[in-house]
Formats: sequence, structure tokens, C-alpha cells
Amino acid sequence: MSRIEKRFARLKADKRAGLVAYVTAGDPKPTLGYDILKGLPGAGADLIELGMPFTDPMADGPSVQLAGQRALKAGITVSATFDMVRRFRTEVDDDTPILLMGYYNLVYQRGIEKFCKDAAAAGVDGFILVDLPPEEADPLKKHAVANGLDTVLLTAPTTDDKRLPAVLKFSSGFVYFVSVLGITGTKSASEETVRGHVERIKRHTRLPVGVGFGIKTPEQAAAVARHADAAVVGSAIVDQVKVALDADGKPKANLVPGVLGFVKSLAEGVRSVRKP
Repeated sequence: MSRIEKRFARLKADKRAGLVAYVTAGDPKPTLGYDILKGLPGAGADLIELGMPFTDPMADGPSVQLAGQRALKAGITVSATFDMVRRFRTEVDDDTPILLMGYYNLVYQRGIEKFCKDAAAAGVDGFILVDLPPEEADPLKKHAVANGLDTVLLTAPTTDDKRLPAVLKFSSGFVYFVSVLGITGTKSASEETVRGHVERIKRHTRLPVGVGFGIKTPEQAAAVARHADAAVVGSAIVDQVKVALDADGKPKANLVPGVLGFVKSLAEGVRSVRKP
């Protein structure tokens, strides 16, 4: 079993949903970015999405775009992102799943086979590539499988029952349901909307379903946890970095504790919901 499969199996045994916490690699600078990353498991994150900064993040809202710009300015690259994961595996734990989230250009430019080998060697568990449709996933999928990496594909409210099997064919680890139309960190879906879509997706697959985009509070995370297998939170966490920067963009002393404290509150919201 992959780390992702093991983690969802443990969550099921514990009769609760998980928290997937997104942070941008190296935001606002490499040292602090790593301090945030290594503190996530202790703050209650069950899985980690590590964003690969990219210059043209078409699916990301203002919060994640700014985080990517800060990280790129600080010198973060794909290789530096791999180094962060490698260090995490050595210094923190070998259990918490880490998925790289980003755009296919970063994979393509490095070379698909090399990217997958390098990711696996660093301790990465899988990918969430937001602009990779299933029709174009064959080249990546074979190298991901060969290196033990899961491929988490996105579904959306517009992914109907006819389209869904094509997405699920290439999905492993879990299915990521984007609960709203549009970019990250803007609108939020109602609990009833989330419930209906999660039930529909589960009629087509035995994979766990994680729900993201628009979850901003512990209460919203708990509402998602009542129906999905995981709540995915990104922009709201990244915003905690932004508010801990002064007018000149310099980090305040409370930046890392503030971010991790917020993640802890999200985890408490998710863990307040018990599954039958």
C-alpha cells in the first residue's frame, strides 16, 4: 500500500475524515517555508499538498498566486522543492503523505520519466496536476506507476456521470472534488451541494473523496468532513502567511506559529466529526 492508501485506511479505522493541508513550497522564504512544512503533521494535517510555484497558475486565486510569487522570488525551484521533501523524510517522519500540486509544464520541462524518478527518490507520494486532463495522462501515468506514485485527478461540479469514468480511470490515491466553479480561495459551496456530489462520485469509485476549494474556517472543514473522506484547505492557510508579513514583505516573529495554529484549528474542526 502507498502512504496515501495507508493514511486513508487509518482514517477509516478511526472513523473520521482527514485534513489535507496545502502550503506553497518555500513561502515566504525557504527556511520559514520548511519550518511550516515540518510542523504540519504535529498541527494535525493528515496529508500534505506541497505547491510547486509556477509563473502561470491558471487555477489559483490571488492568495496562492501571491504565495507562488513570493516563493519564486525567494529562489524556489522544482529541485529545491524535492530537497524540502527529502529533508522532511529524514527529519520529521516517513508516514505523512506528501503530494506535489502544480502544473504539467513543470513535469514536462524536467522530463516525465526523470520527474517521476526524482520525486519518488525524494519521498513524494503523488501528484495533483490541475491542468492535466485524462486524455493526456497516459505518458505520466506509466512512469508514476513504475515509481509508486499516485495520480490524483480533479473532478468538478461540471464533471457529469458520462465524463466521470474517464477521470477515474487515471485516478489513484483519492479523488479530488473541486466543490466550486472557478479559481481557488474565492467562493464556497454549501454543505448540501458537497453532500450530493460526494455521494454521486462514490457511486462510481471505491477511492476516497477529498473536497477542496473554498474551505476557509474550521466550521466549513467540519461540514465537509461530515460527507467526504478529507477536507482540503489551501488558500485560507496561505493567507495566514500573508497576514504575518509586514508592509515591506518581511516576516513577523509569529509567522510560523500563526500558520500552524490555524492548521490546528482546522484539524480540530475536522476531528470533531465522527463517522458512523
